[in-house]
Amino acid sequence: MTIADRILELRRAKGISQEELADKIGVSRQAVSKWESEQAVPDLDRIIILSEFFEVTTDFLLKGIESDKVTNKENATPYILNAVATASNFLGLIMSTFIWNSTQENGAIIAGLVFIILGSMIFAIGIHQTSKTEKILIKSKFWKINIWIVVFIPLSLIYNLLFSGMIIAPYPLVYSNTYYQFILFWIVYIVICSIIMYLQIKKEKSN
Repeated sequence: MTIADRILELRRAKGISQEELADKIGVSRQAVSKWESEQAVPDLDRIIILSEFFEVTTDFLLKGIESDKVTNKENATPYILNAVATASNFLGLIMSTFIWNSTQENGAIIAGLVFIILGSMIFAIGIHQTSKTEKILIKSKFWKINIWIVVFIPLSLIYNLLFSGMIIAPYPLVYSNTYYQFILFWIVYIVICSIIMYLQIKKEKSN
């Protein structure tokens, strides 16, 4: 592993972009890009600044000596809470669907929404414990998956109320003469979720 690889690895571990790193250490984004692509090597002053910023030794940056690297383990708690929040959201959707399918009572929807709200609260607690740059990465990972869960019940409720007049269900139902509307529901759902997922992927790549 070269010094270019180590700078790239440390920057990604911090969850920051080349531009953000450049701002932190007082160089241009092009300079950081050249370091990471092995077109140039930072001078001694920049090596020292980089080591202080990443909380590693200069020997680690220059030689890759792992034993000299200052311990700076990434806080795993936000990622664990992220996984718990996703599980809670998924459980809420599944539970709401199965219970309503058996009982057709509004309590099933309320129970599902409670789990989804709980999941969102757990997610909020998780990102509250992270730095500003880490929040971008964690939010992106969360919403790439959870957008498909979180919007499903609300969209279904709107659809069912519009075309049934009174039936409230956690998933879209097919009514007489509403086949086109049913297809439209899925198109709208997929488009909304796909756009948000694309935006989150784009954010990840830019950091």
